[in-house]
Amino acid sequence: MKKYFPVIFKTFRFISRYIKSKLQYIACRIILDGNNVDYKKIVTNGIPFVSVAQKGKCVIGDNFFINNNLRGNPIGRVQRCILFVDNGAELIIGNNVGMSSTALVAKTSIHIGDNVKIGGGVCIYDTDFHSLDPEIRKDKTLDRVNTNNKPVVIGDNVFIGAHSTILKGVTVGNNSIIGACSVVTKSIPENEIWGGNPAKFMKKIVEYGYNTSMS
Repeated sequence: MKKYFPVIFKTFRFISRYIKSKLQYIACRIILDGNNVDYKKIVTNGIPFVSVAQKGKCVIGDNFFINNNLRGNPIGRVQRCILFVDNGAELIIGNNVGMSSTALVAKTSIHIGDNVKIGGGVCIYDTDFHSLDPEIRKDKTLDRVNTNNKPVVIGDNVFIGAHSTILKGVTVGNNSIIGACSVVTKSIPENEIWGGNPAKFMKKIVEYGYNTSMS
């Protein structure tokens, strides 16, 4: 019996995962539809947390891959992806984008281009969440409406390393790479590798001999 147990176990696991994945896909579509998200083809592992305000806008392009559990990406610090869009804000995600355990919080605008890879545990915020004034922070209502918000733009073909954080007002140029665990506080030009806390320039991608031409 011990000899056959691994086969039985793996067969049962495969069937269980298959059924679970189908149910999760249905649940994901219900959540997206319920939040009035405009989307096309999606592939999901697990179920994301999605909250789009009545006057918010969320558009997701074709071939969207979203991992929300350990099976989807066993990279550590696993959580459900978070797509949060406030009133008057927009979250626009291009084609062929993949993300794992990612938090996207849009209080004004987050735009993500095509063919973007977002590593496990990445956070992208276009807001400070709280006022810089300590007196205003004492009042929860005033604090909520007195935040500093600036749009975030992620270009095409960008790769954001795991557990990085991108803060408000940042633009990341096409083809650029952000090293794991970086905190990005200022904009990054095209075709560059940045990393660290705060993130700093490390290398031009062309120095590795890669062809970054879009033609």
